[in-house]
Amino acid sequence: MNETLQLLNKRRSVRAFSDKPIESDHLALLKEATLRAPTAGNMALYSIIEVKDQQKKHQLSILCDNQPMIEKAPLVWVFLADMQKWINYFTEGGSVQKGEQEHLASYRAPGLGDLHLCLQDAIIAAQNAVVAAQSLGLGSCYIGDVIEHFEETRDLLKLSHYTVPACMLIFGYPKSEKEGKLTPRCPQDAIFMEDYYHEPHLEQLNSAFSEHEEQRKQTRTLPFGNTGSLADYYYFRKHTSSFMEEMNRSTKVMFDHWCNH
Repeated sequence: MNETLQLLNKRRSVRAFSDKPIESDHLALLKEATLRAPTAGNMALYSIIEVKDQQKKHQLSILCDNQPMIEKAPLVWVFLADMQKWINYFTEGGSVQKGEQEHLASYRAPGLGDLHLCLQDAIIAAQNAVVAAQSLGLGSCYIGDVIEHFEETRDLLKLSHYTVPACMLIFGYPKSEKEGKLTPRCPQDAIFMEDYYHEPHLEQLNSAFSEHEEQRKQTRTLPFGNTGSLADYYYFRKHTSSFMEEMNRSTKVMFDHWCNH
């Protein structure tokens, strides 16, 4: 197995960081590798906000389901789906005017297809950053909760109309040099399908998540006195949770805001 595959296969989320600041050369390399991520049409339909202000980091930690590790992280990046830059480029650069004068095209406001591409670009760039960070000895953790409380986050980060948060990453040198145990992943045949979607049912799902369920059982974190299933765990902890309700509300507001021209 080559070094790249070894790096990918041993990667795990890190939530506890040392107080050591990110070395400047490491930060430069991290940024460079992030920008080499694939992007739709080479348009770079994303932007990244590096949150340095400690008060903003504190506010984000509260908005993102009260996670203190966010404000303690040496490096916080919010990845944005960003079509605003291109709308400005089209309008300020004269493309819209040329289209109308020459009867080539009428102005079209960004829609959900544009948003989807922008989200793809942002998340692909984030994963490039995760892998690059790992190679530099930096730990990282995705914060999906950044899509909660869209209105407050929009105001906090002064987001323009066609910029919305896709994800957030926190980085730092791991507090402990000891490598933690890797969390289980599904077997290949539970994820990879041939030619069409094969809808899984209970037998296949029990098999797919058996290792994960066993780990939960060993750590005694399953519900109903550790007698529940992994499905029970995620159904009550996440699927029916108040934070998931807020995430769905916030995402609808986000999408409606994008489409409100």
